[in-house]
Amino acid sequence: MVALSVILFPPLLIAFLLVMERVEEPLRRPASPREVSEFLNTATPGEVDTLATSGLRRALSRWRRRRSGGRRRSENPPMV
Repeated sequence: MVALSVILFPPLLIAFLLVMERVEEPLRRPASPREVSEFLNTATPGEVDTLATSGLRRALSRWRRRRSGGRRRSENPPMV
């Protein structure tokens, strides 16, 4: 059993690192000026609030998710 773990651990680790690199690649991409101007023209009040509280990167991420139709749990729950 230990020999099997020793043999399988390196390939699994490399596969995990390759998958994580693909996940991180869009996060490293800087925002283009066109994308920023489009964000400023079409942002919802919640996205503008995210811009004010968390910065441009998180606000653009939220805006991109909305534009792509992806539904994920909000990073910032609404304040009551």
